[in-house]
Amino acid sequence: MKLPLSYYSNQDVLFLAQDLLGKVLFTEINDEVTAGIIVETEAYFGVLDKASHAYGGRRTNRTETLYSHGGVSYVYLCYGIHHLFNVVTSVKDEPHAVLIRAVEPLIGKNIMELRRNMSVDKAAISSGPGSAAKALGIDQSFNKKDLDGNEIWIEDHGIRYPSDDIIKVPRIGVAYAQEDALLPWRFFVKGNKYVSKPNTI
Repeated sequence: MKLPLSYYSNQDVLFLAQDLLGKVLFTEINDEVTAGIIVETEAYFGVLDKASHAYGGRRTNRTETLYSHGGVSYVYLCYGIHHLFNVVTSVKDEPHAVLIRAVEPLIGKNIMELRRNMSVDKAAISSGPGSAAKALGIDQSFNKKDLDGNEIWIEDHGIRYPSDDIIKVPRIGVAYAQEDALLPWRFFVKGNKYVSKPNTI
């Protein structure tokens, strides 16, 4: 079942970042459908979070998408190389977001293999936010897409993980965020091979 837009309006981004684990992220590009089970996320707490692009109420052409109503995609280019896909959450003008860091390939595995030029058996195919986005065909054109549309969406397939299997650790690559870099706002499924850096616990 496709998640309704109301799901994303929840103002507790830490809850959503954990609840999205086990949900299934879909894309449809030129009639080709691919999907992966979300197994790793990071929460970004808007204007109060020094790691967030919207920290301090920053509004630019790039960050404006974060101020949308929950349930749209925020895609940006990292290091000029990798497209990173984020789920905008909460209400309009409260720029919370969840970065999707890794997915476990589920549907369209052969398409993912072509996009990534590697076997689906290799964790690197969709491990890490740049690889996950590339495997699903997500690029800049997906920025600001509604997540209840037919190009990119998330479904609930009833996959649930017990709380003991959800690991909570600091986020990756946000050293600039000073004390906020230490917040345990990265969540991943214990033992899943597609998690990007499972040893950082």
